Amino acid sequence: MKRREPLTLDLTPLIDVVFILIIFFIVSSSFKKENFALNLTLPQGAKSSTMVNKTMVSIELNQNNIAYNGEKIDFLKLQEKLEVIANKQEAITVKIDKSVPYQKVVELLDILQFNNLSNLSLVTEK
Repeated sequence: MKRREPLTLDLTPLIDVVFILIIFFIVSSSFKKENFALNLTLPQGAKSSTMVNKTMVSIELNQNNIAYNGEKIDFLKLQEKLEVIANKQEAITVKIDKSVPYQKVVELLDILQFNNLSNLSLVTEK
Protein backbone atom coordinates (compact mmCIF):
# COMPACT_ATOMS: atom_id res chain seq x y z
CA MET A 1 0.00 0.00 0.00
CA LYS A 2 1.31 3.44 -1.00
CA ARG A 3 1.33 6.35 1.36
CA ARG A 4 -0.24 9.47 0.01
CA GLU A 5 1.16 12.89 0.78
CA PRO A 6 -1.36 15.22 2.39
CA LEU A 7 -2.73 17.89 0.09
CA THR A 8 -1.67 21.45 0.96
CA LEU A 9 -2.66 24.74 -0.51
CA ASP A 10 -0.01 26.90 -2.10
CA LEU A 11 -0.22 30.30 -0.40
CA THR A 12 2.19 32.12 -2.70
CA PRO A 13 -0.51 33.48 -5.08
CA LEU A 14 -2.65 34.53 -2.11
CA ILE A 15 0.24 36.54 -0.62
CA ASP A 16 0.80 38.21 -4.00
CA VAL A 17 -2.86 39.22 -4.19
CA VAL A 18 -2.77 40.62 -0.64
CA PHE A 19 0.30 42.75 -1.43
CA ILE A 20 -1.32 44.06 -4.61
CA LEU A 21 -4.45 45.02 -2.62
CA ILE A 22 -2.37 46.78 0.03
CA ILE A 23 -0.49 48.76 -2.62
CA PHE A 24 -3.78 49.65 -4.34
CA PHE A 25 -5.33 50.99 -1.13
CA ILE A 26 -2.21 52.96 -0.20
CA VAL A 27 -2.00 54.60 -3.62
CA SER A 28 -5.72 55.31 -3.96
CA SER A 29 -6.33 56.60 -0.44
CA SER A 30 -6.48 60.31 0.18
CA PHE A 31 -4.57 61.58 3.14
CA LYS A 32 -6.29 63.97 5.50
CA LYS A 33 -5.23 67.55 5.00
CA GLU A 34 -5.46 70.26 7.60
CA ASN A 35 -8.96 71.61 7.50
CA PHE A 36 -9.22 75.35 7.76
CA ALA A 37 -12.57 76.97 8.38
CA LEU A 38 -11.55 80.30 6.90
CA ASN A 39 -9.69 81.22 3.73
CA LEU A 40 -6.64 83.13 5.01
CA THR A 41 -3.70 84.88 3.42
CA LEU A 42 -1.02 84.69 6.10
CA PRO A 43 1.69 87.33 6.44
CA GLN A 44 5.32 86.54 5.59
CA GLY A 45 7.77 85.51 8.29
CA ALA A 46 11.56 85.18 8.20
CA LYS A 47 11.85 82.10 10.41
CA SER A 48 9.44 79.31 10.98
CA SER A 49 9.21 76.30 13.21
CA THR A 50 6.65 73.55 13.27
CA MET A 51 4.83 72.22 16.26
CA VAL A 52 2.55 69.23 15.91
CA ASN A 53 0.21 68.43 18.73
CA LYS A 54 -3.11 66.66 18.38
CA THR A 55 -4.71 68.46 21.34
CA MET A 56 -3.57 71.91 20.21
CA VAL A 57 -6.19 74.67 20.05
CA SER A 58 -6.36 76.39 16.67
CA ILE A 59 -7.88 79.86 16.20
CA GLU A 60 -8.32 81.47 12.78
CA LEU A 61 -9.26 85.10 12.21
CA ASN A 62 -10.12 86.99 9.03
CA GLN A 63 -11.88 90.32 8.45
CA ASN A 64 -15.40 88.93 8.91
CA ASN A 65 -15.17 85.68 10.87
CA ILE A 66 -13.37 83.79 13.60
CA ALA A 67 -12.99 80.01 13.82
CA TYR A 68 -12.12 77.77 16.76
CA ASN A 69 -10.70 74.34 15.81
CA GLY A 70 -12.24 74.52 12.35
CA GLU A 71 -15.69 75.72 13.49
CA LYS A 72 -16.92 79.23 12.67
CA ILE A 73 -18.03 81.06 15.81
CA ASP A 74 -18.25 84.61 17.16
CA PHE A 75 -16.18 86.31 19.86
CA LEU A 76 -18.71 85.52 22.61
CA LYS A 77 -18.68 81.78 21.86
CA LEU A 78 -14.88 81.91 21.64
CA GLN A 79 -14.82 83.37 25.16
CA GLU A 80 -17.02 80.51 26.39
CA LYS A 81 -14.86 77.85 24.73
CA LEU A 82 -11.64 79.31 26.09
CA GLU A 83 -13.01 79.49 29.65
CA VAL A 84 -13.37 75.71 29.83
CA ILE A 85 -9.72 74.98 28.94
CA ALA A 86 -8.29 73.43 32.08
CA ASN A 87 -4.61 73.43 31.10
CA LYS A 88 -3.68 77.11 30.83
CA GLN A 89 -0.28 76.17 29.32
CA GLU A 90 -1.88 74.39 26.35
CA ALA A 91 -0.41 75.40 23.00
CA ILE A 92 -2.64 77.69 20.94
CA THR A 93 -1.97 78.37 17.27
CA VAL A 94 -3.35 81.64 15.97
CA LYS A 95 -3.72 82.16 12.22
CA ILE A 96 -4.58 85.76 11.35
CA ASP A 97 -5.21 87.03 7.82
CA LYS A 98 -2.83 89.84 6.93
CA SER A 99 -5.71 92.18 6.04
CA VAL A 100 -7.41 91.97 9.45
CA PRO A 101 -7.74 95.32 11.23
CA TYR A 102 -5.49 95.72 14.23
CA GLN A 103 -8.49 96.27 16.53
CA LYS A 104 -9.75 92.72 15.88
CA VAL A 105 -6.31 91.29 16.65
CA VAL A 106 -6.29 93.22 19.93
CA GLU A 107 -9.75 91.88 20.80
CA LEU A 108 -8.58 88.32 20.21
CA LEU A 109 -5.43 88.81 22.28
CA ASP A 110 -7.50 90.42 25.07
CA ILE A 111 -9.77 87.35 25.21
CA LEU A 112 -6.75 85.05 25.38
CA GLN A 113 -5.10 87.17 28.08
CA PHE A 114 -8.35 87.35 30.09
CA ASN A 115 -8.38 83.53 30.18
CA ASN A 116 -4.67 83.39 31.16
CA LEU A 117 -3.74 81.63 27.91
CA SER A 118 -0.27 82.79 26.97
CA ASN A 119 1.30 79.84 25.11
CA LEU A 120 0.63 81.32 21.67
CA SER A 121 2.07 80.53 18.26
CA LEU A 122 1.38 83.00 15.47
CA VAL A 123 1.38 81.17 12.13
CA THR A 124 2.99 82.85 9.11
CA GLU A 125 4.00 81.80 5.62
CA LYS A 126 7.66 81.07 5.04
